[in-house]
Amino acid sequence: MFPAFLLVAGIFSPGAAAGLELESFKDNLFALPQALSASPDRSFVVIDYKEMRDINGRDQIPERRVRRNYVDLSVRRKSALSTFATKGGRVDIGIAGMFGGARFGVIFIHGRNGDRRLGMDDYRFGGNFNRIKNLAVRNNGVYIAPTIPEFGNAGVRDVDALISAFRRQNPGAPLVLACGSMGSIICLSLARDPAAASNLAGMILLGGMPDPELASSALVKARVPITFVHGSNDSVYDWKSQRAVFNAIKGARKSYPAKFILLNTGSHGSPIRMIDWRETLNSMFASY
Repeated sequence: MFPAFLLVAGIFSPGAAAGLELESFKDNLFALPQALSASPDRSFVVIDYKEMRDINGRDQIPERRVRRNYVDLSVRRKSALSTFATKGGRVDIGIAGMFGGARFGVIFIHGRNGDRRLGMDDYRFGGNFNRIKNLAVRNNGVYIAPTIPEFGNAGVRDVDALISAFRRQNPGAPLVLACGSMGSIICLSLARDPAAASNLAGMILLGGMPDPELASSALVKARVPITFVHGSNDSVYDWKSQRAVFNAIKGARKSYPAKFILLNTGSHGSPIRMIDWRETLNSMFASY
């Protein structure tokens, strides 16, 4: 069990991530397929996603259990289901790595009807959660997957408490917040908060809810890198609406460190399966 932390907002210094590059881990298996098209600056990329290859060819049991060579279960020795204490109560979390003394951190927020078990599942989503856990542990970072019972004010406070405690325990270490599906409500809410935005080195929206106000948020004003990953066949949140948000950000700030990865024919859950965690995180660390 984690001790209660005094929640004091820290300040993430731009450039603190300079020189941090995650070492390779199963890159050949998790690299994105070829690009079908890209903008001149490659900030908008259309990826050749194929269900038969990227689900059926990758999973032993489609959408249930990835093939064994995609996972390394030794990371379980440094992973746990635990409880994080805050001033307002307790947050159930899954964690891989050590919370204190981390070189970097990644917090993943699940979508509707999820909990911490989703973000800690080694076999679902093509083994991609096992990969981020291994990347964290092998590079002396920490990966945290909290349970968020609801995505309103209470959920935002819980995640903000985790962010603030991470900053206090790991001054100068970059922290990236990744939100899937409806969990993006948490990301978008914190993006409007100048204190929360100052504590982040990057934000990842995986099949997230479009928010036209993101372009004018504190996060964007602070030039925090943002990566959008979306499926073109997403029936929950339309990719064109999300691209409009991306375009609004890039339109006002051509050099803004934002990237949009469109998975051609991908569904709502495809971004979690397909994101290349190492490439995305290294890009954020390098550009912040």
